[in-house]
Amino acid sequence: MKPIVKAFFDEQTNTVSYVVREPDGTACALIDSVLDFDHAAGRTDTRSADKMIAWVKAEGLRVEWILESHVHADHLSAAPYLQEHLGGKIGIGANITLVQDTFGKVFNEGTEFQRDGSQFDALFNEGDSFHIGQLRGDVLHTPGHTPACLTYVIGDAAFVGDTLFMPDFGTARCDFPGGSSEALFQSIQKILTLPHETRIFVGHDYKAPGRDDYAWETTVGEQKALNIHIGQGRPIEDFVAMRDARDATLSMPRLILPSLQVNMRAGQMPDADTDGNVYLKVPINKL
Repeated sequence: MKPIVKAFFDEQTNTVSYVVREPDGTACALIDSVLDFDHAAGRTDTRSADKMIAWVKAEGLRVEWILESHVHADHLSAAPYLQEHLGGKIGIGANITLVQDTFGKVFNEGTEFQRDGSQFDALFNEGDSFHIGQLRGDVLHTPGHTPACLTYVIGDAAFVGDTLFMPDFGTARCDFPGGSSEALFQSIQKILTLPHETRIFVGHDYKAPGRDDYAWETTVGEQKALNIHIGQGRPIEDFVAMRDARDATLSMPRLILPSLQVNMRAGQMPDADTDGNVYLKVPINKL
């Protein structure tokens, strides 16, 4: 079955969010939403999420799932806001518990922060499936960028999060806690076993050198042939050496500290302090 896919691009974080709908019905899922955040002012805004809400309502759709491909380090999730306005269950990979344990310690969250994934409505494992109306989705566990990364294969479309980018930009970084270039290589090989014509929808685009327009849709066949990091059957030894060397030159994402604190809570802010206000922490020399 061929789902209908509507993309929403946030240029501030280079994130692509998706509405995936069944072709002959009204059921849909939302993937990798964005809550706008002014880091300097410490203020949130819902304009990106509101665009998704307006489109879903205009199309008369029914949201069944709000899916996260992983705990994003470069933008805040709008999942709770979307759920409040549209319904649906929030899902993520079962290895969210590893991410929560790691960053619960980084941010000194204490015992009140639950590290069992209970903030989410559904935790997916490799081989799990779900439905969007009559449309079936299958779950691939594709770690490497983070331990909890998933690829959602919905009909003839695969939503890969940060695992793969457009062929001219390559692959995800692997230097976050719990990341692994070896694991990423194996995860990509898993994705590339999908049928040649499978549509791949990526989680970000940064316009590779020489390309003037943002892009987010490619295919398995194009990735096999053209991906600058893993195409043409590049061996794991070469990939790992390239990826590790490249990652050593990268700076941390601008929104990593607020993003991790919010996204490991399924998009919820930390509990309010005794003064009734919400605060985000800045751990010093811990990342």
